Amino acid sequence: MILMTLIIIIIFMISNILMFLSIILSKKSFMDREKNSPFECGFDPKSLARIPFSLHFFLITVIFLIFDVEIALIFPIIPLFKMVNFIIWSKISSFFLLILLFGLYHEWNQNMLNWTN
Repeated sequence: MILMTLIIIIIFMISNILMFLSIILSKKSFMDREKNSPFECGFDPKSLARIPFSLHFFLITVIFLIFDVEIALIFPIIPLFKMVNFIIWSKISSFFLLILLFGLYHEWNQNMLNWTN
C-alpha cells in the first residue's frame, strides 16, 4: 500500500515537472509585430479602423447568404415528393421557385450582379 502511494506520488511529481518544463521551453522570446497582430482578411490591422469599406463586397456577401439559405430550404422539398400529393408538392415547389426567380430578377434589375463595378 505504501509502495503504491509512493509510485503514484513519483509519477505525479514527474508529470508536474514535465509540464513546468514544457511551459518554460515553449515561451516565445521573439515577439514579431506581424505574428502578434490579428489577420483581418487582407486589411492592415495597424491602420485606421474607419477606412472606407466596399459596399459592393458587402452586397455580394448578402446575396450569397440569401441564396445559400434558399438552397438549404430547397433540399427538404425533394424528399417531400414521396410523402405528399403531387399537385400540392408541385404548387409549393413552383411557388417557392417563383419567389427565388423574382428575387433574382430584382437583383439583376438593380445591377447587383455586376461584379466588375
